[in-house]
Amino acid sequence: MQAHNSPGAPAAAPIEAYWMQLDVDDADHARFARLLSAEEQQRAASFRFDRDRRRYVARHGRLRELLGGRLGCAPQEVALQRDDFGKPFIASSALRFNLSHAGGLALCVIAAGLEIGCDIEWRHPGLASPEVACQFFAPLEVEMLASVPAEAWAEAFFNCWTRKEAFVKGCGRGLSCGLADFDVSLRPGEPAAFLRGAEGWSLAAFEPLPGLHLAVAASSPSSAAWRLVIPRRPNSASNRLGLFTRNP
Repeated sequence: MQAHNSPGAPAAAPIEAYWMQLDVDDADHARFARLLSAEEQQRAASFRFDRDRRRYVARHGRLRELLGGRLGCAPQEVALQRDDFGKPFIASSALRFNLSHAGGLALCVIAAGLEIGCDIEWRHPGLASPEVACQFFAPLEVEMLASVPAEAWAEAFFNCWTRKEAFVKGCGRGLSCGLADFDVSLRPGEPAAFLRGAEGWSLAAFEPLPGLHLAVAASSPSSAAWRLVIPRRPNSASNRLGLFTRNP
């Protein structure tokens, strides 16, 4: 899945996207665990349930492998730090990344020179409600939701949720980024876009699997200035799942 630029147009900045299967066997789990920092190992141990501990180890170990490959160093040598808002970054590097997970799947996006955020969520209608929308969405978004037919309401809700979450994670301001301070498009079938309050940022969103919402936000005023690239590797999770068959 790669966009093609017209002759003479500037090349679109690539954002690499990697899928991870988090329910790994014991050998992979042990390998990933050896890559984690002491802080990450402590965080993994804090989970109450074994499944959650193992999934944390898998996604953070795999993240270190991906970043180490890009930086040319061993995974355990990747110098991850957190800013004042808790957003992780790599010391002395222009490489940016973001990680999201839903159940046994995780998505990692990596780019150079762009701030990025991503979110994936399974569409669970029971988790979507007007009360939640009124609490977390902007007034215009709540108004747009009210105009969506009932059979498409949950899809519109998760369109809004994932797009807002991707931006909040991308800008990295934590709770200081007011969820009501910006609007996103949400109606099914309409292009993903910021409608207000996110100047200098753009969105892409689609469903790589039925019911799985994906959104990526990047610090570029036009989504035409960047593209998602899915590195193809033999027997990779992205190949097995048949994901990313079109441009978002």
